[in-house]
Amino acid sequence: MSNFLKFYIDGAWVDPAVDPAVDPAVRATLDVIDPATEEPFATIALGTSADVDRAVAAARAAFPAFSATSREERLALMRRLLDAYKARYDAVADTLSREMGAPTTLAHRSQAAMGTAHLARMIETLESFAFEELRGSTLISKEPIGVVGMITPWNWPINQIMCKVAPALAAGCTMVLKPSEIAPLNATLFAEAVHEAGVPKGVFNLVNGDGPTVGEAIARHPGVDMVSFTGSTRAGILVAKAAADTVKRVHQELGGKSANIILDDADLDRAVKLGVESCMNNSGQSCNAPTRMFVPASLHDQAIAIARTTAERLKAGAPAAADTRLGPVVSQIQYDKIQRLIEAGIAEGAELVTGGPGRPEGLNRGYYVRPTVFANVTDDMTIAREEIFGPVLAILPYGSEEEAIRRANDTPYGLASYVQSGSLERARKVAARMRSGNVYINHPAWDAGAPFGGYKQSGNGREYAEFGLEEFLEIKGTVGYAPA
Repeated sequence: MSNFLKFYIDGAWVDPAVDPAVDPAVRATLDVIDPATEEPFATIALGTSADVDRAVAAARAAFPAFSATSREERLALMRRLLDAYKARYDAVADTLSREMGAPTTLAHRSQAAMGTAHLARMIETLESFAFEELRGSTLISKEPIGVVGMITPWNWPINQIMCKVAPALAAGCTMVLKPSEIAPLNATLFAEAVHEAGVPKGVFNLVNGDGPTVGEAIARHPGVDMVSFTGSTRAGILVAKAAADTVKRVHQELGGKSANIILDDADLDRAVKLGVESCMNNSGQSCNAPTRMFVPASLHDQAIAIARTTAERLKAGAPAAADTRLGPVVSQIQYDKIQRLIEAGIAEGAELVTGGPGRPEGLNRGYYVRPTVFANVTDDMTIAREEIFGPVLAILPYGSEEEAIRRANDTPYGLASYVQSGSLERARKVAARMRSGNVYINHPAWDAGAPFGGYKQSGNGREYAEFGLEEFLEIKGTVGYAPA
């Protein structure tokens, strides 16, 4: 693809900005690494603040006209974008598999599918969303916030791109996107779909680059009215600090250390099996993964046996292999971090049930991690406190239901919680006490209409459907709009 070394700005693919002090022949580039082979397979250009300036200027110039478009015009645009995305669906899925290591089946059935699902749901949302409401003589209006800077991660790339771009388009905002430089190629494909769909020039702009350079320039930019960030809590703090001087809105979806409370009346086999599989899906690289499994102390040994059997059936291997359940993690940095945390679990006295340090048997290349389960974990252990972002589960025995709830909430994070029970009434009562933005009872089907986002250090604001659209709108009250 010829566009990997270009940026999409003001409706065209352009070369990076020229720095007079730098020879154009040695512009900064970055190899994209295939995590299954550890070999580069593509190269992208890395942007600078000058590229961000150009993209923001284009977005600001496009905002007056785009913000004034009708609901019907934006719906037609988004429907064309959905068609253009669907036409590239297989290419997006294959690219995601290559650049971030997702098994081919997962990439096609889940990773790429998230793009379709979120855009389709936002189209439905826009069809009936109320942008105005008359309260007495006052008109309450919801208007596009302006230019939005978007910084997205590598673990569910097209999901997070669509969770920002779709509501921004629905609201009438213009935007500048910086995808993860680790998995950026799907964003290029998406930008090609944007162009094919006829999105007006300047409405959507794409600049590749790293966080300290392009990400910070977006967050600091006085021409950006809102920054929407998804990533680690550590990086989210830096984005918020960079944005503070311009008092822009900061929308964040950050890390998690989600608790999975299995109550004593749950179907233990099902609860543990699905808990392990959910934790390790996407090689454990999901911010809402249920990584802390709380089980009654009396059932701890049974839970260990089920977890061991389940984890050992999850085959790690080449993404293209039909029987692969776990691909590699995304990078050497992530692999090394996960290995350190596994070693910390062993050193701090957790019981290693299965897995452990190193690659799975038979794999001597690629960032593969052994599906790992620890038991008899205590709340003070590193593996119970830190987000590992790999296929590593901690099983924590508890005495009473009250104790389980207290300990589950004893975390700086609050993205998601999980409750398993044979009694829906009992599960609901526990769910009501969880301090998290999402609670999942008995591993339900995914819901594109449920608000997604966290409490505490898991961020602020929400995504999905009307909850996501609201984040990109300002509220105006026009008093005296109607006769009193």
